[in-house]
Amino acid sequence: MSEALKREAAGRAVAEIRSGMKVGLGTGSTARHFVDLLGEKVRAGMDIVGVPTSEATASQARECGIPLSDLDTLARLDVTVDGADEIDGDLNLIKGAGGALLREKIVAAASDAMIVIADDTKVVEALGGRFPLPVEVNRFGLGATRALVQRLVDGHGTDGWVKLRGEEAGTPFETDGGHLILDAFFGRISQPEALSNELLNIPGVVQHGLFLNMCRKAYVATPNGVETLLKGN
Repeated sequence: MSEALKREAAGRAVAEIRSGMKVGLGTGSTARHFVDLLGEKVRAGMDIVGVPTSEATASQARECGIPLSDLDTLARLDVTVDGADEIDGDLNLIKGAGGALLREKIVAAASDAMIVIADDTKVVEALGGRFPLPVEVNRFGLGATRALVQRLVDGHGTDGWVKLRGEEAGTPFETDGGHLILDAFFGRISQPEALSNELLNIPGVVQHGLFLNMCRKAYVATPNGVETLLKGN
């Protein structure tokens, strides 16, 4: 998928931003286009405040001249615009490839609306079939937490697996919050709400990449242009 089409999808989201809004700024390759384009609007006079979902996005936003704040200062945001790794027909998502899922979910939950921008390779019939589910975990008790996540995968009835992100390279990936990420492949997730609850019941799990009932609209870049997906359609 061309970067030009991704940028066009990002432009659709930017068109929904108005002066005076408080905006959650997503993380990842597609979200970068949104931040770039929003920065152009700010430099042209648009008055908005952004709350970044990662240190990388914060750095980019500052370079673009976007004023930043945080959720200690702003209780609610008008909208968050972010990418996704998988999107199903109900606009439920898997996120976390960029390692920012905890902050992304906190910011999205503090927003009145969430808009996703992505390309059509991210649209799936059921979550989990293509992309492993990122699970953010505490360093303490990693072995025990990993074993419990593996037990859930084994009970899912698939040839699934659990990997510590960065382990094979010798340096485990560390999130902005100092946590680690287990990438858990469950195959097709038929009951995402139940899986969400099961994962959050594991004491060492900080959060996971299932974003359920949070997104209301998605702009999806396709070879034929940008399509709009709406919650409930």
